[in-house]
Amino acid sequence: MTILAPTSLEDFYKEIAALTGQSIDELLPPNVQKEVGHFNVFDIHQTYLKAKEQKVMPYNYRAYYKISCIKGKNRAEYADKIIDIQRYGLLFATPKVPYHWIPLNGAPAGSFCVFTEDFLSPGKAGLSIDELPIFKATGTPIFEIPAEKAREILHLFGKMQKELLADYPYKYDLIRNYVMELIHYGQQLQPQTNIRAPQNAATRILSLFIELLERQFSSTGIERLTLRTAGDYASRLAVHVNHLNKIVKELTGKSTTDIISSRLIQEARVLLRQSPLNISEIAYALGFEETAHFSNFFRKHTGTAPSSYRS
Repeated sequence: MTILAPTSLEDFYKEIAALTGQSIDELLPPNVQKEVGHFNVFDIHQTYLKAKEQKVMPYNYRAYYKISCIKGKNRAEYADKIIDIQRYGLLFATPKVPYHWIPLNGAPAGSFCVFTEDFLSPGKAGLSIDELPIFKATGTPIFEIPAEKAREILHLFGKMQKELLADYPYKYDLIRNYVMELIHYGQQLQPQTNIRAPQNAATRILSLFIELLERQFSSTGIERLTLRTAGDYASRLAVHVNHLNKIVKELTGKSTTDIISSRLIQEARVLLRQSPLNISEIAYALGFEETAHFSNFFRKHTGTAPSSYRS
């Protein structure tokens, strides 16, 4: 069973084409080179000006990466978090986490770019985008930024747009540098605990545990979860469960079970709020054999029954 099937690049262009009245060919970069992956940049204000009516993007996974600098009063719903932005917001979206952005006071302005992993990591060599702290599911992806910095970032988007239209043979290398500049700025805004690199075997095991946990909640939608307990993860990582529990406790201050439960609750909230599945189907997708077990689990960790949370 697949839940919240992701929006593909093709779906994205169809949505923008329908919104603006332009053809997909008009929206695509000129002389796009497929061998460098995909990249494009858009002006949010122009997109909304061309729309006949303002629409809210659907809450979903996206099968591509996106960086947005948005001006205006807006609300970001990212996984199970709701964040209100008063003036300028910066969002780093990954295929791993569903989200959407809701304008609260008229049409927003700003810019955003979309790109694929192979654009930022050409040839699948060197940099792995999912290793960047800003795109980790446990990272901080949304920031309110000051007006002065927003102007700098929007100027950077303008430079991307200019290069995208240019005939310079190495323009994608230059654009890639601009994207990395945005990423590094976002990572500077993150809490230091989110960007500390693994330094020894223990931190590497912790990193692999978190990666394995997040891999179950992929951009292709959730298949039924198969790893539910600390023992399940220890077996997959080829370490003793006591060793895994000790490492996780020492490095995070939380138990392995607490971290697994917290991630399950996060996904349960997303599915209860956004998916059309009934509670029994959600319980099954999250690996619970009985709906009652899921209901008790959710109530224990949130103080609310699933049915009450959904309503």
